[in-house]
Formats: sequence, C-alpha cells, structure tokens
Amino acid sequence: MVIHCLNEKLNIFIEKPPGVTSEQTRQMANLAEKKGVLTMVGFQRRFAPLIVESKRRIEERGEVIMTQTNFFKYYLNQPPYYNGAIDILTCDAIHSVDLLREIGGEVKKVKSIVRNLFADYDNFFCALIEFSSGATGILSANWTSGKRIFSVEIHGKGIVAFINPEKEAVIYKDGKEEGEIINVEEFTGKKELFEIAGFLDENRHFIECIEKKKLPKTNFSDAVKTMELVDMIYKSVI
Repeated sequence: MVIHCLNEKLNIFIEKPPGVTSEQTRQMANLAEKKGVLTMVGFQRRFAPLIVESKRRIEERGEVIMTQTNFFKYYLNQPPYYNGAIDILTCDAIHSVDLLREIGGEVKKVKSIVRNLFADYDNFFCALIEFSSGATGILSANWTSGKRIFSVEIHGKGIVAFINPEKEAVIYKDGKEEGEIINVEEFTGKKELFEIAGFLDENRHFIECIEKKKLPKTNFSDAVKTMELVDMIYKSVI
C-alpha cells in the first residue's frame, strides 16, 4: 500500500514501525525521494509537549549529557507479536529507540543486552549508546515487568528532567531538593490523551509540512536511522 501511494506521488503518513526491516524502510525512503513525496512516521513521543519542553529547558544550559528511556510492560504468558511476524523491539519498543535518537543525536557506538525471559522470543532490551554529540543514551525496555510504564530522563549541566509524558515532568537544578513540577494538563491546557501524548502535535506538524512543502521531522529517511539503531542493538550484544 505504501509503495503504491509513493508511486502515485501521494504524500503519506504511516504508523510505526516504518517497515518490518531497515532495508524495506530504506527502499521506501529511496522511492519517496525519487518521487518527491513528503513522508512521515508516527513517532509521536518526539512531539509530546512535556518531552519537548524538558529538552528545551535542558539545552538552555548547553548540550544534553545523558538521556534514558524506560519502557516497561506486563506481557507474560502471551504469544509473540503478530504470531512472530515482527519482534517487540522493532514493533513497539522502537518508540524508546527513536526518542533516544531525537534527544541524543547521531549514533556512534552501541553495546547491548537482549534476552528472552519466560518466553521463546526476545522481550528484554538494555542498551548503552554513545552519540556523536558526546551524549550517552540508555535504553531500558522490559516486557516482563509489573505494569506499563513509559518515562524519560534528560540530564544536562546541573539540571535533570524526570518525565512521565502523560502526567508530569519534574526538573531539578543545582543540587536543590525541591524540583519544579510541570503538570501536563496545566502546561498544555488540555487533558485528552491524543492532546498530551504527542498525537495532536505530530499531526499538526505533518499538515504544516504539507502546506509549506517542507520535509517532516520523522520522514522515511530519518526513520531508516531509527531502524538501523534497532539493528545495531541486536548486533552489539555483549
């Protein structure tokens, strides 16, 4: 379907993952460039208001030093995703992988631990990532945990943000015990999940890019880099 749309020169927005493999995604990106089509992948975490604001606050003091994404789910005694058609990291935990790229920049080196716990498919992923910017990224994804949790840390010079994108961010500065709490509903003036979790803003971004004939942030070519990082995590097991 995507290839058909690209051949028809239709601008296109698709859900994540952009493809089953990085090569498939690369070929889609190549065709999009050849046809002059604007593309976007639904990595909405990049557009979550609290994540965007926290990153801005950190970068006011300089470059990001370290970032960590935590993505946990209770998924015990369950079959593999789509009966094994695709793996958890590529299909779902890729949200965390993409967000690390958004915050850290270009990837330089990766070391990882990938395990299959209580199942016959991989469901536990930890990675240490060195970015060309000098920042360090940490991926922590575990589908054998007690409940669904998605959280983010961004560390800078004398400042850190702990972010629950759908609830609040807490920012600590200069060793002070009290942190600044940013409530997502108060900050955005909105309360629906699609409004506070990044869905609304990513759709606005796509529409604005179409109107201005500008390449969206999470275009197919950029998504190739996220898929390649997934590959690197699998290939860099210690």
